[in-house]
Amino acid sequence: MAIPTRPTTPILKRHQEGMLIESSGSKAKPKDLAFLKELFEAGKVVPVIDRWYPLSETAEAIRYLEAGHARGKVVITVTYHE
Repeated sequence: MAIPTRPTTPILKRHQEGMLIESSGSKAKPKDLAFLKELFEAGKVVPVIDRWYPLSETAEAIRYLEAGHARGKVVITVTYHE
């Protein structure tokens, strides 16, 4: 496996617990996306999900976020039924 090079735009930022991905508001370059793909495939980028809420409990999820309890992402799930 090739060792990935640093991205050409500042989409990765050092943080105390590891690396954070930030949106720079600009369009991502293919080279940067390839770098991120390698990190994900190598297991070096792992999303931290604190809690999952169904769409019907969105208000509770927002209260949880506003209270400052979240230690990762809070996910709202939407189920589609035909």
